[in-house]
Amino acid sequence: ASPGYCWPFQQSRSEVLIQLPTQIELMSITLQHTSKIASPLETVSSAPRDFTVFVSLCRAPGAGTRPRGKAGLAEEGKDETLLGTFTYAMQKELAQTFLLQSETPRAFRFFKIVVRSNWGKPGYTCIYRVQVYGKIVETNAIGQTDV
Repeated sequence: ASPGYCWPFQQSRSEVLIQLPTQIELMSITLQHTSKIASPLETVSSAPRDFTVFVSLCRAPGAGTRPRGKAGLAEEGKDETLLGTFTYAMQKELAQTFLLQSETPRAFRFFKIVVRSNWGKPGYTCIYRVQVYGKIVETNAIGQTDV
């Protein structure tokens, strides 16, 4: 991860809704930040600290007919399922994998990361890489689901 080439979020608390290329039964998520040594200011205070992961039945903003709130989410989070709350530890590896705490009995195309705090940077939070792991679920021509 090269310093400065990150996915920046305003402030220390933000959220993002990510659409996956296909439906996936999520099992774990990896977040990555740059190293303190590689950082020009020799600090990683913009790294996420506490974050939460949700999956969602909603569609991207503007898709479908149901009204959506901010970031394309269903109103009041009605279609969301909590998969876990985690802490990215600066003292560990740059890429950290977190096992999702809730078993989801189905696949989803959207997941949301809610960054609740960072390691002290007041203006922004940076994530350098997000990876998800799980089982790909495909739907055949007559609408049956195959795992």
